[in-house]
Amino acid sequence: MHVTLVHVHVKSEHIDSFIAATQLNHDASIKEPGNRRFDLLQTPDNPAQFILYEAYVNAEAAAAHKETAHYLAWRNTVADWMAQPRQGVRYDGLFPQG
Repeated sequence: MHVTLVHVHVKSEHIDSFIAATQLNHDASIKEPGNRRFDLLQTPDNPAQFILYEAYVNAEAAAAHKETAHYLAWRNTVADWMAQPRQGVRYDGLFPQG
């Protein structure tokens, strides 16, 4: 699996809006044929910090995600809400397989 953990630090005044926008992206992303997981995690002791856990069957499916209308709408909507640039860290998913 092609897994990316995207670390996001949102300006505190945009936390609720970020969650709502990401819910829309999540709802569409989990319907993509190559998607295996698309989770939003929030740090309990700092609610402005999030991790997006994105798992796709392969790099091609992950790249296709970034061309979708829902991803592009999310990216453009949340861009000004970031306290710092988001950072994606790439992993190879070993388990579960398939």
